[in-house]
Amino acid sequence: MRTETDTSTMTQAPEATTTGGTATAVLVPDTHVPDAHVPDAHVPEAQVPDAAAFRAAMGRFPTGVTLLTQGSDETTSVITLNSLTSVSLEPVLILVSVKADGRMRPRVARSGSFAVNVLNRHQQDLAQEFCRPDRPAGPAAMARLGATRGVLGNAVIPSAEAYFECVLEAEYAAGDHTLLVGRVVALGGGDAAADPLVFHRGGFTRLPADPAASS
Repeated sequence: MRTETDTSTMTQAPEATTTGGTATAVLVPDTHVPDAHVPDAHVPEAQVPDAAAFRAAMGRFPTGVTLLTQGSDETTSVITLNSLTSVSLEPVLILVSVKADGRMRPRVARSGSFAVNVLNRHQQDLAQEFCRPDRPAGPAAMARLGATRGVLGNAVIPSAEAYFECVLEAEYAAGDHTLLVGRVVALGGGDAAADPLVFHRGGFTRLPADPAASS
């Protein structure tokens, strides 16, 4: 459930970068609170969770599964992601997270666009195939996905649950990952009854069948 945030004590993050001539403001809490005691935020090192514990805890949060694509035909590049977030309705923005030192981030930065394809449960094999280091690329990837060229020149999958074609609006450094904010310029898919692929606790699953759909 999404709640409204009071922006009266927030400022723009100075580290935001933009592309395409459009700036996207990110609001962060203003650390100056007049006449108020600011508690010590130091956390003892022994209490900081390690990566394995963090991964296990986050694994309890079920997500959808997507393929992020950049380019098409000879330039097609694809990776599996489950970090898709809806950000804004006006303008329509989404966010994905990619490895800061990976191959996809500089490709998206250079081209200024990308597409996100939300997979259905029958496309689990694609999710597994495109998370490998030796995943297909170029025309082989287009053929494997059954993809077509989108309006921005990136591969989209008509048989996916949904796809979103985006202009890169901004990038933000976030630890060992980079957050890519995209402005949605086109979308499609979703012709059949909804049956998305779900990732939960380190494995693939699906939503329970809707009793109303079979009655």
